[in-house]
Amino acid sequence: MNDRFGIGWRPELAAGILSNLDCIDIIEVIADDYFTAPRSKRRALNTLARQVPVALHGVTLGMASAVPVEARRLERTARLVEEVRPEFWSEHLAFVRGGGVEIGHLAAPPRTAATIAGAARNLAAAGQIVGAPPLVENIATLIDPPGSTMSEADWNVEILAAAQCDLLLDLHNLYANAVNFGFDPHQYIDRMPRERIRAIHLAGGRWIKAKSSGEFRLLDDHLHDVPEAVYNLLEYVGEKTCHPLTVILERDGCYPPTNALLNQLDLARQALRRGRERRRTSPVSEAA
Repeated sequence: MNDRFGIGWRPELAAGILSNLDCIDIIEVIADDYFTAPRSKRRALNTLARQVPVALHGVTLGMASAVPVEARRLERTARLVEEVRPEFWSEHLAFVRGGGVEIGHLAAPPRTAATIAGAARNLAAAGQIVGAPPLVENIATLIDPPGSTMSEADWNVEILAAAQCDLLLDLHNLYANAVNFGFDPHQYIDRMPRERIRAIHLAGGRWIKAKSSGEFRLLDDHLHDVPEAVYNLLEYVGEKTCHPLTVILERDGCYPPTNALLNQLDLARQALRRGRERRRTSPVSEAA
């Protein structure tokens, strides 16, 4: 079982990553950082891709919208994919603009038949223009999207089926939504088609207090260490799947020493290994 474990590329982490490529299997790069980058930065990315497997991760396409993704945005992605030849590319099931206004963050759309159809159209267009559809990522939200007619799990499953694409399962996003809105993340994982789960994101967050209601919400901020509950979910995914997974650790600030990040990767390896071992010794088969 050739599971892979990697880190999201950030300039602040570059030295530590490049010094430890012997224990990092793959690097995830934010695609949008390179669309209009100078030639020297693109060359550096190509050099990196020759040293270690690279995945490209998009953050601004807005796939889960009834509004079509602009062809020029997909064409920029296609050019970068052609140049870098990543292991895979991914995007979020989110919307980021509407009525010509850029929201500035990943927003959860209403979970309805209309956004399922819109996401399927956008993902089909992405597959045609880029050459392969992206892995799609579940997102965290502090507000249950108004106007929704179905659960997050059902909505995600419908999009995977309609678009015939694979899932980048962000376990901290899942955990945050589960504690914020009171559902069981294990049941969510059980709802996902196992063969579609191909990659995993790990991250951390913090509790914040809403000014209006005084309620606490778990914010996915990528500024904190991966909590134990997320490692436990990774173990559960390992128990439920039988194909190799790519696990990426995300960190966007408050960077700890490189050894601390590598330790979190080791904890991820151990968690996934425990799940694999539990599956191997379980009397319940995959078919069951």
